[in-house]
Amino acid sequence: MNSTLSVAILSGKGGVGKTNISLNLAYGLYQLGYKPFLMDCDMGLANLDVLLGITPEANLQDTLLGKATLSDVLYHVEPNGFDVLPAASGVPELNDLKPELRDILIDKLEPMLASYDFVFMDLGAGISENVQTFAAMSAMRILIITPEPTSLTDGYALIKVLNNRFGMRDFMIVVNEASSSKEAQNTYERLKTACMHFLHIEPVSLGFVHRDNKLPEAVCRQKPLLLYAPGCQAARDLTSMAEKLQKIRLSMADWLATRTILKRSQG
Repeated sequence: MNSTLSVAILSGKGGVGKTNISLNLAYGLYQLGYKPFLMDCDMGLANLDVLLGITPEANLQDTLLGKATLSDVLYHVEPNGFDVLPAASGVPELNDLKPELRDILIDKLEPMLASYDFVFMDLGAGISENVQTFAAMSAMRILIITPEPTSLTDGYALIKVLNNRFGMRDFMIVVNEASSSKEAQNTYERLKTACMHFLHIEPVSLGFVHRDNKLPEAVCRQKPLLLYAPGCQAARDLTSMAEKLQKIRLSMADWLATRTILKRSQG
């Protein structure tokens, strides 16, 4: 029976902190005693390796081309639990992965994923075919937005596309770079109102992350924020979200048991 929760982390526009949130949610769950797997699915413009300060000898492209196995490509951020699958950077043809290559990737991944509690897929920004397909495969979708108007409009557009094409109605929202809880709540409410009015769906708030000077410092040091400055406000916000995610996973146990970790889309 499946108990692994697959999570697609999305954004309508770039620069909203999606990869940082992916990394730190995974690290937070590792600190709580769970086993997360983090997959860089921004396949042509990968940057997860940069945030971790690693230079992989092989990456996802090598696996797809049969030049390396998944075990060759996996990077162990921490022993006994926190693994990362790096992607290729500067390979534009991977931005829209052909269906046959995507199937090869899933066939290679599926036997391994069951050993993890969480599988996070850090997707590229926007509405590319890769983004849509991986979002449809996952059991949960988390959309990252900021208070900027362009982030809200692009985030809404992504929800609309996924709703129209795949009938998706369940989205969780994280407001990043909020100056206050009031700003975060207002930002979430604006997106929720638009979704309810035009799409008749109600996205759910997972939480928000305060704007914090420790975050750019952690990026420069190439360390997860929860490792670099665990006591800062943004780190506390992310830890709280990681705890909430585990509670959600437990509440979904019966449903998860009925599905594959990554469900192949027919959309």
